[in-house]
Amino acid sequence: MMGAAHAQQPPPVEEAESDTTVFPAQELTPQILYQLLLAEVAGARGQVAMAAQSYMDLAKRTRDPRIARRAAEIAVVTRQADLASEAARLWMELDPGSMQARQLASGAMASNARIEELQAHLAKALAGQGENIGAALMGLNRGLARIPDKALIRRLVTDLTEPYLAQAEAHFARANAAFVAGDPAAASQALDEALRLRPDWEQAVVLKAQFQQEESPGKGLQTLRDYVTAHPDAREPRISLARLLVAARQFGPARDEFEELVRRAPDDRDVVHAAGLLAMQLGDGAAAEKHFKRLIELGFAEPDTLRMYLGQIAEDAKRFDDAIGWYKAVAPGKQFVPAQGRIAQVLVNRGKLVEARQHLQSAAREAPADRVSYILAEAQILRDANRNEDAFFVLDEALRSDPESAELLYESALMAERVGRIEAMEGRLRKLIALKPEHAHAYNALGYSLVDRNLRLDEAEALIRKGLELAPSDPFIIDSLGWALYRRGKLAESLEQLQKAFGLRADPEIAAHLGEVLWMLGRRDEAAKTWKDAAKAHPESTVLGDVIKKFKP
Repeated sequence: MMGAAHAQQPPPVEEAESDTTVFPAQELTPQILYQLLLAEVAGARGQVAMAAQSYMDLAKRTRDPRIARRAAEIAVVTRQADLASEAARLWMELDPGSMQARQLASGAMASNARIEELQAHLAKALAGQGENIGAALMGLNRGLARIPDKALIRRLVTDLTEPYLAQAEAHFARANAAFVAGDPAAASQALDEALRLRPDWEQAVVLKAQFQQEESPGKGLQTLRDYVTAHPDAREPRISLARLLVAARQFGPARDEFEELVRRAPDDRDVVHAAGLLAMQLGDGAAAEKHFKRLIELGFAEPDTLRMYLGQIAEDAKRFDDAIGWYKAVAPGKQFVPAQGRIAQVLVNRGKLVEARQHLQSAAREAPADRVSYILAEAQILRDANRNEDAFFVLDEALRSDPESAELLYESALMAERVGRIEAMEGRLRKLIALKPEHAHAYNALGYSLVDRNLRLDEAEALIRKGLELAPSDPFIIDSLGWALYRRGKLAESLEQLQKAFGLRADPEIAAHLGEVLWMLGRRDEAAKTWKDAAKAHPESTVLGDVIKKFKP
């Protein structure tokens, strides 16, 4: 019932849409103040229909667009279509430059099948724009965005722009409407006309390239390449070119474009950030480090994210003191706990496991709210050091003081299996399922454990399928199902699931399973290639090594 009451509350009053709106010189008389209070009290008491009507009456009296907006918004929330349409039309009349007024009016009138009236109001609003007609035409499609019928939007845009075809913006608006309506050829023709009227209009060039790229990958890239070659100072087309190159996974050329942007605008945080990320992606730590340091100097909004990147770059370069320095510089916030985990990992890499554990234990004492995260990090470094019994002990001790922690139950169950405590593993996973019946990985872990030991395969498959029902696109759960089907002798069905899992994630354990099923189906060349490629990408994988030895000793 509380949710229903809240759903009927009117929306909050917001700031004016733009500073260019002219408000009437309206004196706040006692009568107006009384009507405002009456409307607010009605809304607070859930009498929102009365509130909307009160605001509408007041808007007509005062001719204030802010009050008309309030009336329109409340009418929309309360599904009063006629009142919403009337209030939105008044708002648009009082503030013809307001994009939000146009959007709300178009949605209200369209839902009420008053298209001709909508078109007349928009035509009147456009006619009154004067020197601002270009901007108004550019916002026309956004103003009609609430209408679900894209063909109708296109017809409206075509009709409304007819008087303004000497304006390049009119053809731009037509191009947008045509493309959304599924006519890319007409969209391209409209943009060509816009560019004929304004040959160096960057926004039209960018939009044309985006349309071309969707229709014919590579064509849009070439359009932008040609443009920035002829106009080397064009910022937006070059940014668009770089982004399209990233989307096409052409990271090297994308990086070149961002580096050129940095050269031309060294203080542009967005392009410096992109250049740093691409340098890091391509393994150029020195260039990435330079960009990220510059971003900190420029006052980047998330400096701790940059410090994490810089710490990782220093780690990769074996500059461990620098790495620790960057991680220690991370301030309390969302990156703080991961930074402490990285400090511990750097200490481990330097052979200081005891010191790493002490660091995490100290951090846990100082921040009890993050205690579980630090315990999991300590267990992880112990597991990585093959000290599985110690890792299990750390988790087990933590679980004693927090027996219903989902994270501790799950991680301690996995570690229990590693150290051969199968009953503890199964008991903790079943407890976790009882506490968190939506925990997909708990079902999967229990089911996979049974499959791996070739026990109770019917139950195992049912558990895995329950996990998959909760997380249908998880590659590891799909892999578990494939492995269960393999153990049950259903090789064709197993292969289908394992190929799907491997397509989602080329994990070495999934590759090991996939190769084994291929081998058992007599497709040994495919199996060998699957293992070979995976081993090349993951030379450290013991699972792959074991399966290769098993079938190709």
